[in-house]
Amino acid sequence: MTICTITMKDGRSMVFSLCPEKAPLTTASFADLANSGFYDGLCFCRIVKGYVLQGGSPDNDIMTDSSFHIIGEFAENGFDTGMDHRRGAISMARDDDPDSVFICHEDAHQLDGRYAAFGYMTEGFDVLDDMASVPTSGKETWNRPLCMPVMEQVRVTSDTCLPEIRRI
Repeated sequence: MTICTITMKDGRSMVFSLCPEKAPLTTASFADLANSGFYDGLCFCRIVKGYVLQGGSPDNDIMTDSSFHIIGEFAENGFDTGMDHRRGAISMARDDDPDSVFICHEDAHQLDGRYAAFGYMTEGFDVLDDMASVPTSGKETWNRPLCMPVMEQVRVTSDTCLPEIRRI
């Protein structure tokens, strides 16, 4: 079993069961970044209630790239994992900030096959719902929160051998 725990600055956590058997490269790439401390101290900088919460951009601006890039497995990229974007799915962004992660607040099946879902939330739906309700600027299409929720620590544990990742 491969588990991701996102511990927020307020001490509350969200727990995800990851699916390395369906998305091995995405899962391993995310685990490598998470366990290196890459996401620690970063924020959820895009909150669209009823849709997605996105975070993990190096300067908390979803338009900024980093020197790390996660390999995304999704149908449009030639990998049909069968993973969907239901409520609580954890997935990888791929456009302007390819290393940021997002969590589906509600079902977002329009993203299926277009983004790399690689796990599902098992605990912490109350944390997700609370974060989805924070006030945002409403001025940008990406809904920057006025007070960004901070990821204190993001870690992945696994009893499965994940592929070795070379950062690209």
